[in-house]
Amino acid sequence: MVRADRRGRARRPNLILAVLATCGTVTSLQQTTIIPLVPQLPELLGTTPAGASWMVTVVLLSGAVATPVVTRLADTYGKRRLIVASLAVMVVGSAVGAFADTLTVGIVARALQGVGVALVPVAIGAMRDELPAEKVPLGVAVMSATLAVGAGAGLPVSGVIVAHLGWHAIFWVTGVAGLLVLVAVPLALGPSRPGTARGFDVPGTLLLSAGLVGVLLALTQGAGWGWGSPATIACATGGLVLLVLLIPVQLRVRTPLVDVRVARRPAILLVNLTALLLGFAMFVNLLISAQLLQLPVETGYGLGFGSAAAGVWLAPGAIAFGFMAPLAATIIRRIGAGAALFIGSAEMCAAYAWRAFFSHELWQIVTGSMLVTIGTSLAYAAMPVLLIGSVPAGETSSANGLNTLLRSIGTAGSSAAAAAITSAALLQVNGVAHPSFGGFMTVFAMAAGAAGAAAVVAAFRWWIRSAAPVDAAAATTSRPPEPALRAGPTRS
Repeated sequence: MVRADRRGRARRPNLILAVLATCGTVTSLQQTTIIPLVPQLPELLGTTPAGASWMVTVVLLSGAVATPVVTRLADTYGKRRLIVASLAVMVVGSAVGAFADTLTVGIVARALQGVGVALVPVAIGAMRDELPAEKVPLGVAVMSATLAVGAGAGLPVSGVIVAHLGWHAIFWVTGVAGLLVLVAVPLALGPSRPGTARGFDVPGTLLLSAGLVGVLLALTQGAGWGWGSPATIACATGGLVLLVLLIPVQLRVRTPLVDVRVARRPAILLVNLTALLLGFAMFVNLLISAQLLQLPVETGYGLGFGSAAAGVWLAPGAIAFGFMAPLAATIIRRIGAGAALFIGSAEMCAAYAWRAFFSHELWQIVTGSMLVTIGTSLAYAAMPVLLIGSVPAGETSSANGLNTLLRSIGTAGSSAAAAAITSAALLQVNGVAHPSFGGFMTVFAMAAGAAGAAAVVAAFRWWIRSAAPVDAAAATTSRPPEPALRAGPTRS
């Protein structure tokens, strides 16, 4: 019966891939469409600029908390069930946001939408279960691409919607899109196949959630509060202490939320360290490119575009990410995911180094953004494949959830570091302070360093995996056997 069921699903891999990719795109889109509105939110919601920033921050916080919880539940109770549940919460958040007229209601709506962040690692786990083995690298590459496609489309889509339908329509559009995908998921995916019955780690969940909130609050609000302020220091210190305490707790419980024993294996630990560094490097591309395109021409380096026009010029990068997905899958099949991760990280490093010297003209900004995107797409496609090959099927979503979480932490750290660097050197134009061009170039150099460090880590992982003796007994005791994910070489 199981074989027949799997064969039935294998006959519609394209439908499964399309539906799950749409899930990822909608999730990414609903996170980014609000960003161009942030300067207008104080007036729209009757709040301060600091208060308006919580409309962005709360998504990061809720997504960070939801990701490890949802992915663990998905591995226990079934991936389709948790995908549907996460989409439902996201749609409710959009519905609440469609009627938001105060900051409190808006924050609640955005927090609910943030739960959708957990969809991508769960969808990757579902692809391992549902797709033929030779299709898994392509599926993973496409899911990774949806993050950039959704983020890149967010700026122009938001501009068009707000101009013609008003700002509340952003929530209506993302809500309807989420509802359509919610209906499609049960039609495309087979019934959830629950994993091994296990209890839920409540202490671990509380410690991880509180620790993440503390660290992320310090990273996202530190610039406004002051990096040396009591609030920032208390959040950062308290969060780190709780995360350290989490380790012995996870080692003692039978069913940990984060399996530290698995996560500390070199093959997995090094991939996650690479994810942290690449998350740090990747975000700079969109963040600084958008500012260079939108700053006033009077600065001498800004191009003076509006948010919608800037989004159009950034769209080629998102499109390149989408077109790179099948190419990334082919590269992974041909040379292995480990080599692909190294090449992608090294290419990002080279692209950022180029951007640190050539970001004066429109064509240089667009080209530089696309070059970074090419490396990002290859590296982001390789990481989930490496994790899938290093953990049992019942741990796939959880392992990718931790990887996604670390990328998010890297992104938050990148945003904080970029804000600190650019605010340290300001240029006054018509009485308004703007970040200096030198500050932007320093941020690009910082991103090049992070991507270069990721390439070193990826190369080290690739080397130790290649140098490891082929010993079946040792492999069985040190890590789970890697599934055959590709038709070509099986090295990782």
